[in-house]
Amino acid sequence: MSKIVKLGGASGYWGESDMAWGQLLAAEKTGQKLDYIVFDYLAEITMSIMAKMRKSDPNRGYAPDFVANLAKHLPEIARQGVKVCSNAGGVNPEGCAAAVREAVAMAGLDLKVAVITGDDFLHRLDALEDATEMFTGEQFPDPKTVVSANAYLGAFPVAKALANGADIVITGRCVDSAVTLGALIHEFGWQPDDLDKLAQGSLVGHLIECGPQVTGGNFTDWKQVADTLVDVGYPIAEVSDDGSCIITKPDGTGGIVNRGTVCEQMVYEIGDPAAYYLPDVVCDFTQVTIEQVGPDRVLASGARGLGVPDTYKASVTVADGHRLSAIFFMVGEDAAEKAQLFFKASMTRARRKLRDRNMADYTHVELELTGNDFHYGAFARDRDPLEVAFRISVRHEEASACTLMLKEASGFALAMPPGFALFAGARPKPQAVVRLYSTLIDKSVPNVRIDDAPFTPAAPVALQTPDRMVPDAPSQPADTNVPLVELAWLRSGDKGDKSNIGVIARKPEFMPYIWAALSEAAVRERFAHFVEGDVERWYLPGSESMNILMDEALGGGGMASLRNDSQGKSFGQILAVMPIPVPSALL
Repeated sequence: MSKIVKLGGASGYWGESDMAWGQLLAAEKTGQKLDYIVFDYLAEITMSIMAKMRKSDPNRGYAPDFVANLAKHLPEIARQGVKVCSNAGGVNPEGCAAAVREAVAMAGLDLKVAVITGDDFLHRLDALEDATEMFTGEQFPDPKTVVSANAYLGAFPVAKALANGADIVITGRCVDSAVTLGALIHEFGWQPDDLDKLAQGSLVGHLIECGPQVTGGNFTDWKQVADTLVDVGYPIAEVSDDGSCIITKPDGTGGIVNRGTVCEQMVYEIGDPAAYYLPDVVCDFTQVTIEQVGPDRVLASGARGLGVPDTYKASVTVADGHRLSAIFFMVGEDAAEKAQLFFKASMTRARRKLRDRNMADYTHVELELTGNDFHYGAFARDRDPLEVAFRISVRHEEASACTLMLKEASGFALAMPPGFALFAGARPKPQAVVRLYSTLIDKSVPNVRIDDAPFTPAAPVALQTPDRMVPDAPSQPADTNVPLVELAWLRSGDKGDKSNIGVIARKPEFMPYIWAALSEAAVRERFAHFVEGDVERWYLPGSESMNILMDEALGGGGMASLRNDSQGKSFGQILAVMPIPVPSALL
């Protein structure tokens, strides 16, 4: 029997529940003992938050809850011999590693802790003088406004740290899947030119990097698992030496693992599925097959590696003024109309005050309503709710201008139509805006080190041209319309200011009709109230799915956006109700 490596995915973001620790360690009791537990904490927004933490206190800037939870479970981790790989180091991996070493010493254990540094190149901004933003083409901002600058490192430093005998590996910013891929490189001895294996290992990491999103969380068919999500199981990947894997979860836990949950996670936030760029390999996921092989057991295989890039993606956060958001409520007939009146009058008053003070206008203003299908734009249902919540948001260089908006809005309360209400608590305060600037940097710029030893990345490999396919044309004429959700599973997310929606056909024969209906123009029309840029789409024949990418769709994205949904998490649900023409015989 070939070697099988078992990894548990315990965290998808900083703030994730801590229930995975005990659950995954307890898997030993049911014959599912793990070799590794991996943790991903670092979304772009998280890096912004951690950078601000470090600025106020040089000893902070990592995930302290990772250290606290690790300390609780160190005796069991040591007993089982489970290795831990985590990017909890954030913008201060040395500080995180020092705290972990202290916890190990206090527990009286002999566990080796390795730290990978070098992703932070805030001191090397001169290397980006000629850089442009990879999505917008914007020139590099004033270095004085840069809050953090980090390269997305790859998996080979993690593998080297494990080969050096590390039991716990702490990194800063690396790609989300690198903590998994690094373990697999170490266990199977994969080399930098084993491109297909590296791509398949990256797929494994991508599938488990968001924790329970692959085991029933955010699942389109959520009602199947609604009663069990309180005890949702965290993912376990059982990986063979060719990189193919079984995705499952601990026995006796909630949630579900099926073709839908795994496919949804595969197409989540990957952009072009035939050219998914990672530092160790450019992946082609279009031929990946997802097969149910048992209850809560799904086989994923077929990823291809097309080359190795000579650059790292870099995440630079830039200080960009202030923002303020306030939530109000309106009750009664014509609630939405009264909310619009309140917004217009409040902003008119605030702008008058700005002019009186010789201050510039707001750079961004946003009104969002909840209760009247606001997020569906022109395709909202024709109804007049008796109550709405509404959120007014502004951005301005000066914090005082943001406070002025709230003052004028609050001061208008007694002059407007009836039904207005607000939460009688502390007023919101302006927040400093830190926006994301993404670019590419040569791999020679970061000084990557494993503890104190330098690490040299692998040489680039020329990129192969991926195969591009489209579904066959529909074979039968359509005679009825059904909501897209009856034909497909959907999952959406963000890539900067882009929104990514994956659409997976529930049956292969549905895909031609889905593809025909979801043209770039049709999707653009559906999201016309949000999307200002282009729409692209790609077909994944291996999984009978498609991926949609909408540019300039999130109001700037992340911390820079004023929207309730700055990461496009709801966009899949908005598309789900779109009517799709199909032949009734097919249903």
